[in-house]
Amino acid sequence: MAERINGRAMARAMLNETAAAVEQLKSQGVAPALAVILVGSDPASEVYVGRKVDQCKRAGILSLEHRLPADTGQDALLALINRLNGDPQVHGILIQLPLPTGIDAALVLDTIAPEKDVDGFHPVNVGRLSSGTGGLIPCTPMGIMKLLDSVIDDYRGLDVVVIGKSNIVGKPV
Repeated sequence: MAERINGRAMARAMLNETAAAVEQLKSQGVAPALAVILVGSDPASEVYVGRKVDQCKRAGILSLEHRLPADTGQDALLALINRLNGDPQVHGILIQLPLPTGIDAALVLDTIAPEKDVDGFHPVNVGRLSSGTGGLIPCTPMGIMKLLDSVIDDYRGLDVVVIGKSNIVGKPV
């Protein structure tokens, strides 16, 4: 029998938990900050970045937006990432994909310091996750697992099919 999962209620609860954790960090003198980088003006990316910024605000996380023109060169983008890597006030870096033609996305993602890679795309984080030695779980796969955890107590003996093997969803799931 199918069971309906209330994803919106779970999202609200996670936001509240995150906001409480952020307040705890702030009480210890740490003000969490996420740097979001958008190169160009892809309409879907604009919406996605807007939602990320809004959710950061709701959780009490400082969102540092870096909206760069589509003709931004790869060297300039890498310089920005390196500056953010070295900034102790920046705790996470997110590069909105896709990047414009002519920018090597793999090189850009590899340039983000593993400890600031909030998407979990850096090879160190991918390796840790796939080897089971820790690492960041990307948000979409984590969300999927949390939704499933709300209706499944024990996964032992169950079969699962994951269609697609994208680095963002399929492989981490």
